[in-house]
Amino acid sequence: MTGTESLSAWLRLTLTPGIGGETQRKLLAAFGLPDAVFTASYSALRGVIGDKAVRLLLDTNNETAVANAVAWSQGDSQHIITLADPEYPQTLLEIPDPPTILYVRGDVGLLNRPILSMVGSRNPTPQGIQNAERFAGALAEAGLVIASGLALGIDAAAHRGALAVNGGTVAFIGTGIDRIYPARNCDLAREIGSRGAIVSEFPIGTPVIAANFPRRNRLISGISLGVLVVEAAIESGSLITARLAGEQGRDVFAIPGSIHSPQSKGCHKLIKQGAKLVESAEDVIEEMNWSSSPTAQPESASPSMTASLSAHQELLPLMGFDPCGLDELVARSGLTADVLSVMLLHLELEGHIASLPGNRYQRLQNH
Repeated sequence: MTGTESLSAWLRLTLTPGIGGETQRKLLAAFGLPDAVFTASYSALRGVIGDKAVRLLLDTNNETAVANAVAWSQGDSQHIITLADPEYPQTLLEIPDPPTILYVRGDVGLLNRPILSMVGSRNPTPQGIQNAERFAGALAEAGLVIASGLALGIDAAAHRGALAVNGGTVAFIGTGIDRIYPARNCDLAREIGSRGAIVSEFPIGTPVIAANFPRRNRLISGISLGVLVVEAAIESGSLITARLAGEQGRDVFAIPGSIHSPQSKGCHKLIKQGAKLVESAEDVIEEMNWSSSPTAQPESASPSMTASLSAHQELLPLMGFDPCGLDELVARSGLTADVLSVMLLHLELEGHIASLPGNRYQRLQNH
């Protein structure tokens, strides 16, 4: 890691308001390390970034913010890595606008392992949650680190799926490293911090700012070998991540869904645009030619599931995979509502279907 004095110079550069990433990179390209930036003459600096930016750089007093960041980096499993550090993610060096520094809580080593990013809706269907957890688990077992954005819904499910099989997972956040958003994911964030890694490019103390989340998305795509979109509406931020992935030369994968589900329309749009349609984790592994781990196993139904399907084989096919109401099932099956209610309860308890608002049910696929 960078020494304390050198780190202070990096922080002084990046914590100067008005000196953004592009200006920082111009200065580093012209003068080398930040120490050289701050010892350069006014005229030399002005020739690179102009008078206004030089005045901001030299006149801003950010000593307190720098000291606080240095103190934070001295905590257990808390790191600040710079563009000059060997621990800096090499894949991020390939994107047009890599962050000058990254704040990391947890295992820095995960950032330079092969990574597959998973993103999707904050309001997923039960099937989407199950798909995210299962795909993440299978891909993690294959040796891939799972990256996502710690948001509600698909992001959280992807992190949980990787953790469930003791796999690696990395969460990129859109706030300062000392803040977690949304608050409902605080417990998950603690687990990721202790067993994986949480990463932010934003200064300590940065609150929730909407514009920061699209910026965060370029890191989710940029650090990865590919991006898998599990569920997404047409206006989903996940499509931004997928677009960035394509621009960065990463593979884009999408899971298809019901033509009637708004949460599938974004994935279908991506597939029409050339994203690779995948139906199982094995599809992703094969497309990526990923074979470094022999532990990956095709997803399959458990013995108890097989027995249950046998017991209710007449009902599940009638449900299809679109949400349906009790009255529809009565008409399709010829069974009474009372009998169906008992069967549906059993199927829900066994994890084969999910109940939805309005007395509706949806079958959960098991790859």
